[in-house]
Amino acid sequence: MNNKDHLIDLLIHDLSGPISVVVTSAGNLLKKEDRYGPLTSRQRQSIERILRNASKAQSLLTELVEVYRSDEGLFDCRDFQVRDVLKESIVDALEVVEPLLAGELTFIKREDAFLRILEEHGIIVECTGRYHDSPFFHDKRKIQLILRNLISNALKYRREKINISVSGDLDLTLSVIDDGPGIPENGQEIVFKRFGYNKGNAGGGTGETPGLGFGLSCVKALVKVMGGVITLQSREGAGTHFTVCVPSHKSTGEKEAEE
Repeated sequence: MNNKDHLIDLLIHDLSGPISVVVTSAGNLLKKEDRYGPLTSRQRQSIERILRNASKAQSLLTELVEVYRSDEGLFDCRDFQVRDVLKESIVDALEVVEPLLAGELTFIKREDAFLRILEEHGIIVECTGRYHDSPFFHDKRKIQLILRNLISNALKYRREKINISVSGDLDLTLSVIDDGPGIPENGQEIVFKRFGYNKGNAGGGTGETPGLGFGLSCVKALVKVMGGVITLQSREGAGTHFTVCVPSHKSTGEKEAEE
């Protein structure tokens, strides 16, 4: 077993357990006051902060493992509804940036009501093309991680709104646009480098937590191994637009068979 394998074992076995205990314990203190006793306002705020940051660590661990699995060529491909993954990804991203809104959306079942509440909070979502109704064949978890990272990034840096769209008739196209401070031209060269991009060198932002750029480097790594491409359009003071295009894994296999 090489050093990389040892590191992955450490991440999976030695870190995932303690983080899960923290998340569960903090959640119980918040939700089961009848068992653990009432909380003061300041205590509740502190525990909510613990829960948010433990959830961030849990998400980061998941991303690290997913990127490793991708590097090893491991895919769990199946048909899935893109609209369902989009909804889950939006709620996951909001859990960190706007947890109260995420909690409200969790109980919304009707799609029109879900979209209406998002729009009221400046989040415009559109799903068109083949994959509005037809399933997409690829690794569902990887698509979800890509969407969640791009949406989280847009939520942190937006001024008032973001636009999220899913389209495509063969390849799946994901688009996320924010109206934030944008990324200066010299920052665009390092935006996908691990730990190379943060709030300071991006020209500001409204998020309370500076980004380390690891999410975007994960996105690029995942898109690459999935046979897709990611593009960035941005101008300082004029927002940022990420576009991801991923071919169906089924289509990729058919092309290889033809060759």
